[in-house]
Amino acid sequence: GKGAEAASVTSLTRYTLRAAALVDADPTAALKALNTALLLDAAVGTRFCTAVLGLLDPARDGGFTVTLATGGHPPAYHLSPAEDGDVRVEAARVKGGMLVGAFAEATFASRTLHLAPGEGLLLYTDGLTEARTADGDMLADTGLMAFLAQRPMPVSAGALIDDTVALLDTLPDTERDDVALLALSVPTADAAPAGITTTAHSAAAPTAGASVGQENRRP
Repeated sequence: GKGAEAASVTSLTRYTLRAAALVDADPTAALKALNTALLLDAAVGTRFCTAVLGLLDPARDGGFTVTLATGGHPPAYHLSPAEDGDVRVEAARVKGGMLVGAFAEATFASRTLHLAPGEGLLLYTDGLTEARTADGDMLADTGLMAFLAQRPMPVSAGALIDDTVALLDTLPDTERDDVALLALSVPTADAAPAGITTTAHSAAAPTAGASVGQENRRP
């Protein structure tokens, strides 16, 4: 949504998740806490939201074990190099996971994946998949997956963000919904020194990318 009430939901969501993650590292538990907070806060009214929350745990190979919990949010996409030089794309779908703040007895679900060096993860809001093509059709999951599969290497956070923003720039912007993008990638051993770097763009959407080194562990 838009306006003051939507901003109130966004603010409450952000700070509730941050606080809840400090109490319990399980992302599903944090979404349950957010669900309760949204239902109890009169200022939010009847607003609800979708959310995806992830936890990164360093793995021995220099990558990360990623736990993703979802509350009605579109699936993240896991990208990795294929043996033939192409990009392998998998939708990190989570079975279950209801809207956050809509039902008192809402349930949430999570899944775990491995993000190895040289691989990336793209998260986004539904404004991306609901964007219309020149033919008037929604890009949808199928269009986004096809785009990600055909894009050239590397699978880095900055490249993922730049290429996805470039895709949006090719689509008609008539009444387009807001789009937010977050990309994560793990550098290979021969890449730049490990650490977190972020990139922000102001083209078609507010965006961010992060290259994550092994010494980081962040919800």
